[in-house]
Amino acid sequence: MSGMNVLMVGSDGNAVTEGSPLARRLTAYAAHLDTLHVLLLGRGRRGDDVTLPPNVFVHDLRSRLGLVSFLRGTGRARQLIKAHGIAVVSAQNPFEHGFIAMRAVRGTTAKLHLQVHTDYLSPWFTRGAIYRSPRVRMPLLNRIRIPLAHRVVIRADGIRAVSARIKESMLARYGARIPEPSVIPIPMSPEVPPKVSLPERPFTFTLIAVSRLEPEKRLPDVLATVRRLHQVYPSLGVVIVGDGSERTHLEKLARTWGIEDRVLFLGWRPDAWGLIQDANAFIQASAYEGYGATLIEAALAGVPIVTSDVGVVGEVFVGYEHVFAAPVGDPTNLAALTAQLIEDPQTRILLSLEGKRAALAHLAALKNTPADIVADMLRTVSP
Repeated sequence: MSGMNVLMVGSDGNAVTEGSPLARRLTAYAAHLDTLHVLLLGRGRRGDDVTLPPNVFVHDLRSRLGLVSFLRGTGRARQLIKAHGIAVVSAQNPFEHGFIAMRAVRGTTAKLHLQVHTDYLSPWFTRGAIYRSPRVRMPLLNRIRIPLAHRVVIRADGIRAVSARIKESMLARYGARIPEPSVIPIPMSPEVPPKVSLPERPFTFTLIAVSRLEPEKRLPDVLATVRRLHQVYPSLGVVIVGDGSERTHLEKLARTWGIEDRVLFLGWRPDAWGLIQDANAFIQASAYEGYGATLIEAALAGVPIVTSDVGVVGEVFVGYEHVFAAPVGDPTNLAALTAQLIEDPQTRILLSLEGKRAALAHLAALKNTPADIVADMLRTVSP
């Protein structure tokens, strides 16, 4: 669309990482715009110069003290709106970035567009546990973000949710006070990379979990699943791929529960998708997910899935048809479903086939190209 200039507000430093997926997406977005400006806020080191198309401009305000960056964010965003005739300001979340974008567009002709990648209206966004599950320490910031989001979303001119679950929860909470969110998942490729062999391990039936090791991923529930089953099924163990603030705690928990030889931590691996293919089953216990890209990857990899009921479960995958799904915070249920997979090879085969079929059908039906995502932003200008 001629004459359209967009400002995106976020904190992902990969925008200034040469050849990163985000840098490639920005390039693709810019092909459908006159100019694309990206304002980076939060904690971090200012990135080095990268080669981007001549109509993409990255304004890096990140600093060692993230709060300072955010305090400067509104003023800088407003300067960019006025200097470059910005038509749409799109924030990567309805929290800090959404608040800054909301304040920046006030008194201007620019429209506010929100991207919602997190199921923040889930009760598990703040809940640490229920009686039957290990307790995790959810970030205090989440409790602050909810009222902030309530304030921001009702002032949005357009909202993009990455799943129908998020859209439905927002409509149930806000009703006609918000524009109806569009559902545009994150872009994913159906092309599965080559299989990668897992390292040597002292167990033969291998679960694999691929995740950031953060509280909301509820990895203690995965360990609790192994703890409940390993004596009955001594061949069972889990490989955990990923890193994060919870790693030390998880390693200690495995030792305390006497299952350290049943758990293999691999850290972050760029070939995680290939590793999934060498496992017997994929397991996830997240408290909430916006979309759940690793579920799609696991299904495409052709392994059966045991997961908590989050993200695209119920939208892409039907429980007991495409995946085994348990309530959040219920390792007893996860263990029962895992035991069924161990004992029934036919079920593993059927879930693998049906899960892959559902994932491929989902990706084939999506309209989430860069052109679709840009069109959704610009719809706030010409509904």
